[in-house]
Amino acid sequence: MSIITIVLFFLVLGVLIFIHEFGHFVTAVKSGIKAEEFGFGFPPRLAGLVNDDTTGRWRVVFGDHEIISRKTVYSLNWIPFGGFVRMKGEDANSLTDQDSFAAKSAGTRIFVLAAGVAMNFLLAWVLVSGLYLFGFPQPVTEETRAQTNDISIKILAISQGSPAEVIGMRPGDRLVSVDGIGLSTLNQAQQLIADRKGSDIPMEIRRGNQTLTLHGTPRIDAPAGEGALGISFAEVGTVRYSWYQAPVKGAIATWNATMSIFSALGALLAGLFLGKGGAADVTGPVGIVYVTKQMSELGIAYLIQFAAVLSINLAIFNILPLPALDGGRILFILIEKVKGSPVREVVEHRAHQIGFFLLLLAMIAVTVRDVSKFELLRKIVNLF
Repeated sequence: MSIITIVLFFLVLGVLIFIHEFGHFVTAVKSGIKAEEFGFGFPPRLAGLVNDDTTGRWRVVFGDHEIISRKTVYSLNWIPFGGFVRMKGEDANSLTDQDSFAAKSAGTRIFVLAAGVAMNFLLAWVLVSGLYLFGFPQPVTEETRAQTNDISIKILAISQGSPAEVIGMRPGDRLVSVDGIGLSTLNQAQQLIADRKGSDIPMEIRRGNQTLTLHGTPRIDAPAGEGALGISFAEVGTVRYSWYQAPVKGAIATWNATMSIFSALGALLAGLFLGKGGAADVTGPVGIVYVTKQMSELGIAYLIQFAAVLSINLAIFNILPLPALDGGRILFILIEKVKGSPVREVVEHRAHQIGFFLLLLAMIAVTVRDVSKFELLRKIVNLF
C-alpha cells in the first residue's frame, strides 16, 4: 500500500470526522454549553492545543494529563479512527451550572447530539451536488445516453489472479479496442472477448494520456461472477447539470444512497438474527484503505463519491441506538423523558464504557477479516 493511499485515507477520514464533530461543537456553543475538548481520534491524548487563561497565548501540551482551562482544548489522540467533543456535564446529571450539557432541556441535548449526524448527511449532499455540477462519471443508460458526453468503456474492478491483473490492467483504464476492432458499446466488447476465449489477443487501453496495447488470453473456464478476463467494466460518461438542477439531483442521489444503506443494514441484521450470517458485507479501516486506493485509481470524482458514501455510512452508524454512539446517548435522554428522571449516572456511564469496548472489539475483528477480503468496489460504485 503506497504512502499516497494512506495519506488519502486519513485525509478523507479526517474531513468526515471533523465535519461530524464540528456539528456537535457549533451547536453546543450556540446552545450555551461549554465545549471542554475538541478531539481528533480517541484517547489517550498525544497532544493538546489550548489558549492560556493567563497570558492569552496558545500553548501545546503533550501527554494525557489533565488540562484545566476555561477555554476549549483542541487535541490529537492516539487512536485515529474517530473523534469527540467533550462537553461540560455530558457524563453527569448535575444541573447546577448553566453552561453544563446536563442543565439543558432534553430537546437541546438531542439537537446537539444529532447535529453531527446532520452534518454528515449535509456533507454528502454537498459533495454529490458538486459532482453533478462539475461533471460526474456515471454508467450510461438508454435514458441518459443522449445527454452524456465522453462515453467510453471503463474498467471498474479487476479480480485477483485474473488474466487482466496478470497483463497489467488497472481500475480506471478505458478499453479502446479488442483484437484490433474499435469498441463502441459494452455489448460489443463483451461479445468480442467471449468469442476469443483461449486465444491470445491484443487489447488497446487508454490510461490517462497514455495509449497501451496489452496482450492477454480470456479464460475458457472462469470462476463464477468473474468473466473471461476477470474485469468489471461499464459504459461510463460524464453528465453535467445546471447550478439549479445539481442540488436537486444531489439530494435525490443522497436519499437513494441512504435508503440503499438502510436496506443493506436491515438485511444484515435480519441475517444475523436468523443465523444466516451477513457480516461479510461489513468492512473496517483496512478495507476502507483498500477501497480508497481503488477509488483514487479510478479518478478524483470516484474518490469524492466514495467520501460521500462514507459520510452517509458514518451518519447512519452514529444514529443507531447503541451505547457510546450519538444514537445511544439520545436513547438515554428519551428514557429520561419517559421515566421522568435521568438514568443513574453510573449506569449510563458503564453502558457507554461497555459499548465502546464492544465497538473496539468489533472493529478489530472486522479489520482482521479485511486483510484477506476486499471485494467491495462494485457495490460502492453502484450506490449512485
